[in-house]
Amino acid sequence: MENAIEIRDLTKSFHNMLTKEDVIAVDHLTLDVPPGQIFGFLGPNGAGKTTTIKMLLGLIFPDSGTAHIFGQPAGEIDVKRKISYLPESPYFYEHLSGYEVMDFYGRLFNIPAKARKKRVEELLEQVGLGAQMHKRLRHYSKGMLQRVGLAQALINDPQLLFLDEPTSGLDPIAHLDIRDLILRLREEGKTLFISSHQLSDVEMVCDRVSILNHGKLLRVDNLSALLAGETTQVRAANITDEVFQGVKEIAPESMVSDGALSARIDPEKVDELVDYIRRSGGSVVAVTPVQRTLEDIFIETVRGGNLS
Repeated sequence: MENAIEIRDLTKSFHNMLTKEDVIAVDHLTLDVPPGQIFGFLGPNGAGKTTTIKMLLGLIFPDSGTAHIFGQPAGEIDVKRKISYLPESPYFYEHLSGYEVMDFYGRLFNIPAKARKKRVEELLEQVGLGAQMHKRLRHYSKGMLQRVGLAQALINDPQLLFLDEPTSGLDPIAHLDIRDLILRLREEGKTLFISSHQLSDVEMVCDRVSILNHGKLLRVDNLSALLAGETTQVRAANITDEVFQGVKEIAPESMVSDGALSARIDPEKVDELVDYIRRSGGSVVAVTPVQRTLEDIFIETVRGGNLS
């Protein structure tokens, strides 16, 4: 099956006018995204995520390497008809209403008047703005603007959507509504390429994720495979500073406050840690299995710089 996105050795650098040096934003990136998936494109600020998305959209061009969308070079006119983009902070003319904004974008795609009116109203209802569609955007909240942005990204019924921080700054209800809409879009067979720092959202909706840092791809896999396995949390009391130094040698991910210890450790080392605490005069309070989270994987990967 043809990939929705196929990237090979994509590289992009920018010239820093202050240091007079070239800064590599994306470094020989190779990545495949199958169709019909929600793909999480993760990384800290400055990792190269937005630069990559702009190259896939055809807004900027790579120094080397290739990017194809549904088998065609990124940036082709035919490709642009099949894709859509929601930036982190969408901007629209505030004197227009939600309906007028949607109508404008529908006209850009040459959607006939009768079909355009029907689609605009359906999309605004879908994102929860049916009752406010004729209100001016200057009176919209950030969450409402984000909903309009998502609606306009759907006006051309795209096969592939690029969403940059789609739930950023939303209240809990809007947050949940947008997340549910993303899942419905997958059920319709669309491919979604999501860049987000909301790792809990990514964990709930994505099929596969990648982690990028300093322009390099550090990890890419099915989410279920990344989250497989458990760690164990050990809590203890009466831990002196001297005993804590020994604990750190067994369980580096540990902290102590007023003699109370909290440690994350591989299950295979639990017995060793518990025995050490008891021998040293400490009291084990609890031993609890903990499922790994995407946040754990993200921090472990970015701080460790692991390539896999």
